[in-house]
Order: sequence, then structure tokens, then C-alpha cells
Amino acid sequence: MSSINRRKQRVRSALKRRAGGKPRLSVFRSNNHMYAQIIDDVNGVTLASASTLNSEVKAKSGIEGATFVGQLIAKAAKAAKVTTVVFDRGDCLYHGRVKAVADAARAEGLVF
Repeated sequence: MSSINRRKQRVRSALKRRAGGKPRLSVFRSNNHMYAQIIDDVNGVTLASASTLNSEVKAKSGIEGATFVGQLIAKAAKAAKVTTVVFDRGDCLYHGRVKAVADAARAEGLVF
């Protein structure tokens, strides 16, 4: 098993222990885009999603695009009546674009 998979597994297992039935805000960072989903692991469904592939965000990149994705996911969470989530950074460090998504979502009122 690679070190990236071990890190992802370690983060995910810690989330499951302290989630307490809360939905999970999963963030994925590729070289060009940011993706965020709010996932209900109990029922196995995605409640809301946002990414830089959205037509409104397409012109933005980097931290500016990640901030906009954080705002979009928080608004989508409010529409789905989700107020509290557990943040899942996956195998990425909590730094740069991943942190920008988290900070923007918190600023819009999402609690984690």
C-alpha cells in the first residue's frame, strides 16, 4: 500500500470515529480543479456538491477558485438543510487550496 493510500485511510478512520452520524465534507484537489462534496455515509448518498468545473467558477483558479467552491458548497449545504459536517481532507495536507475551501465554507456558516 502506498503512503498516499495509508494517509487517506488514516484520515478517514479518524473521521469515522468522531463523526457521530454527521455528514462528511470531502475535498479533492487535482492539479487543475477543486471538488467538494457533502456525503451522508449512513445512507450512502451525496447531499451537495460543488467544483471549479461549474460555469460560474470556471474563470477562477487557484486559491480564488477554491474560495468560491467553499462558498458554493456552504450554500448548497444550507439548501440541503445541513449545518454541521466533518471535514475530510483526504490525502491532501490542510494547506493552500484545501484550507481556502474550509475557511470559505466556515465563513458562510457551515460548522466543522
